[in-house]
Amino acid sequence: MTQTCTAPAAEHELLAALRADEHPSFGAMFLHRAQAQPEATAYLRPGPDGSWQAQSWAATATAVTEIAAGLLALGLRPEDRVAIASGTRVEWIEADFGVMCAGGATTTVYPSSSPDEVAHILTDSGSRFAVAENESFVAKLLFDGTPVEWVILIDGVPGDDPRVLTLAQLRERGRAGEPGAVEAAVARVRPDDLATLIYTSGTTGLPKGVRIAHRAWVYQGLAIQAMGIVQPDDLGYLWLPLSHAFGKALLSCQLSVGFAFAVDGDVSKVVQRLGEVRPTVMPAVPRIFEKVYAAVSGATGVQKMLLDWAVSVAGKRKSGLRFRVADRLVLAKIRARFGGRMRYFISGAAGLSPDIARWFDAVGLPIAEGYGLTESSATSMFNRPDDLEYGTVGRPVPGTEVRIAEDGEILLSGPGLMDGYHNLDSSATLRDGWLHTGDIGEITERGSLRITDRKKDLIKTSNGKYVAPQVIESRFKAICPLAGQFVVHGEKRKFITALIDLDPDETRKWASAHGLGDATHADIARSAPLREAIAGYVEQLNATLNSWETIKKFAVLEQNLGVESGELTASLKLRRRVIEERYRPLLDDLYA
Repeated sequence: MTQTCTAPAAEHELLAALRADEHPSFGAMFLHRAQAQPEATAYLRPGPDGSWQAQSWAATATAVTEIAAGLLALGLRPEDRVAIASGTRVEWIEADFGVMCAGGATTTVYPSSSPDEVAHILTDSGSRFAVAENESFVAKLLFDGTPVEWVILIDGVPGDDPRVLTLAQLRERGRAGEPGAVEAAVARVRPDDLATLIYTSGTTGLPKGVRIAHRAWVYQGLAIQAMGIVQPDDLGYLWLPLSHAFGKALLSCQLSVGFAFAVDGDVSKVVQRLGEVRPTVMPAVPRIFEKVYAAVSGATGVQKMLLDWAVSVAGKRKSGLRFRVADRLVLAKIRARFGGRMRYFISGAAGLSPDIARWFDAVGLPIAEGYGLTESSATSMFNRPDDLEYGTVGRPVPGTEVRIAEDGEILLSGPGLMDGYHNLDSSATLRDGWLHTGDIGEITERGSLRITDRKKDLIKTSNGKYVAPQVIESRFKAICPLAGQFVVHGEKRKFITALIDLDPDETRKWASAHGLGDATHADIARSAPLREAIAGYVEQLNATLNSWETIKKFAVLEQNLGVESGELTASLKLRRRVIEERYRPLLDDLYA
């Protein structure tokens, strides 16, 4: 019998009412929001003196329409691709909205992408225009044979190349452009027109361009609004890569609901910034929660005893005298580090350990985990904050249907699906209106979706046993604060092994406490005390696994896996095949 699950009926009804007046395009959606509340704050951005500067919807609309008019003056045609190569900042958002209002299509480029990947994305997409954060990106964009005709520079000076303009110069051209050109361009855009060409970082091979139409993004915003999980008076903190579909979905949600975002892509300052802007919601990826959990749970002595006691009390009952004492002495201080107003976090892009999620919930910082693919415009499933089921990614967003195929694969259907891959055959992924995700899952009794593994990532040992590596990897990172990444291996091998990548911050703290404060990262990784500590955590992990799943041997990596080295995707997922090939000799030694 086929398993299915849907959103609550009330959400479907509200979505239907919202869609009765939906806008035909993302650009029209933006202009409506700017006209509806021109003086309200749209964005907060860090100023040069460290303070946060508010930017109204009206000011944002001025920037966006000038960018759109400037692109039109440069000769942008309907659905022309405009690549954006920049970190997360308000100018990224303004450029994207400007492309939408000009009738173009945004091509996303991760700042960390290699020159070869950038060349592939620009060539495959045929991007005629590109927006670059600074001069360091220009060489990647203007290679021999590039399709890019114009580069718009956010920071810095253009130099001698006549193809390079500053963002200020583009906006100046827009102000001098034909009156009414932007409004006419927005009016021409239809729901099925291409809005975004997002290249999936993928776990193998070259990135594939996912074609997402305007209607998919408009639907995303309305579906999230129908769930009622964010309100107009919320303040979100946005640091995630906007090149990812998750980031674009967050922007569509903002346009639907009308709340403000504090925007800063500097990951190293996230904790500091949270204390400054005091947001009420924050989207993130599991690695952020893993690092916070590792840092706090790594406490020692009396501090650790107090923390464990407080979390234990809160995990059993969030009321009564003992809880109030625990909250005042310990838990409230942890929440204060996140600004003191956080209603909940949103986790996406990869699986989150249920144990870590429960820990945050006990502290009073619940995490609502969601699920989706670039091919489904990011958000397909979501754990409602008032009805969390940890270990799952929640129920479908209204308008989306979920089905479990006979082989366990998760299938999705709904208005958010892509139109297909750019210049590639999509028939293996899109069939009869259903997106074949490649993920394996099951429906719980409460109607939530539990992801159990990737269809192609299942390991089959030489003994014929199947092992789901992602579940084990997530569990170990919840147990071991020293682990940055954990790579389970064993395809066609006689037992399971693992490669362990050390978290630099936690490893340095551990080393200082064990007489290795002056040692290099590689020396620490090779040290006997470190290996003994890791072995203890592996033993804890193995106690929770079936015999055929246990880690029989492991190796500690002397250098970190990275995005730029090609071992991790931009959303910090493992590129398993790349890692296994790169460390093949080390893995072979584990089986010698």
